[in-house]
Amino acid sequence: MGVDYYAILLLTRNATDADIKKSYRKLALKYHPDKNKDPGSQEKFKQIAEAYEVLSDPQKRAIYDQFGEEGLKGGVPSNEGSGFTPGYTFHGDPEKVFREFFGGANPFADFFDKDGEFMLGFGGIKGKGRQKQDPAIERDLFLSLEELFHGCTKKMKISRRVMNEDGHTSSIRDKILTIQVKPGWKSGTKVTFPQEGDQGPNNIPADIVFIVRDKQHPLFRREANNLVFVAKIPLGKALIGCSIEVPTLDGRLLNIPINDIVHPKYTKVIPGEGMPLSKSPTEKGDLTLEFDIQFPERLTSEKKQLIRQALLV
Repeated sequence: MGVDYYAILLLTRNATDADIKKSYRKLALKYHPDKNKDPGSQEKFKQIAEAYEVLSDPQKRAIYDQFGEEGLKGGVPSNEGSGFTPGYTFHGDPEKVFREFFGGANPFADFFDKDGEFMLGFGGIKGKGRQKQDPAIERDLFLSLEELFHGCTKKMKISRRVMNEDGHTSSIRDKILTIQVKPGWKSGTKVTFPQEGDQGPNNIPADIVFIVRDKQHPLFRREANNLVFVAKIPLGKALIGCSIEVPTLDGRLLNIPINDIVHPKYTKVIPGEGMPLSKSPTEKGDLTLEFDIQFPERLTSEKKQLIRQALLV
């Protein structure tokens, strides 16, 4: 009568490809010699591998279904009209089938804990999950100060490997992740999307983490919740006073009088004109004015004399 590959995998002849893969996965783990030390488990493990190799191959399965083990291994008349198809011979290495199914040079190692005890499924023999999560994938998310001032919505397209319904093969698919940026988020803020990394048969997908980074701004430098604006003024105005116009991130124009003498280390703080506080957006940090004093490249003798008289030098 020959070998009944369906019976070996505890299947009926109308089993689907997904049924075959599911049954092999379960039985291969159950009878693997590294876990099952019972006499005969090694031979059973080999039979399971051969049955899976035949039934998972559409051509081999079709020949077996029609002609049985004898036709499969002895060859059958070729569809091309002459001769016979090559007979099938199992290569005799069930570990090869196991590795190709689960992936990796030593795929069974993932099913043991650090003490060498076997774990099966999410509950496991010791109540532990056999799957390990991949390290988090971190990506920088560069945002302008305007986006961080007002808040915004960012849509990030990712491509990741997703397991197909058969639980064994995978494909690359795109996905859009939506990030709701809150006003006042600081550089270094992390936004985590749990388990959105590549899927695999033996892993928990990695988390994808976006890390907020400030884009360089043409007018402002950010320091925590504060903004710094560098105003360029000529030496004369630094000595006698002036007004500084500063555009804000929300579209206003501040006119700030400077009545003090501006020296190289002089700063002026305008409270409440900085970045929103992320935990209290109605409150804001401060705006600090720094000054870049523009000295004249040359002076006439008359102007030098006037400066001497004015400064009593």
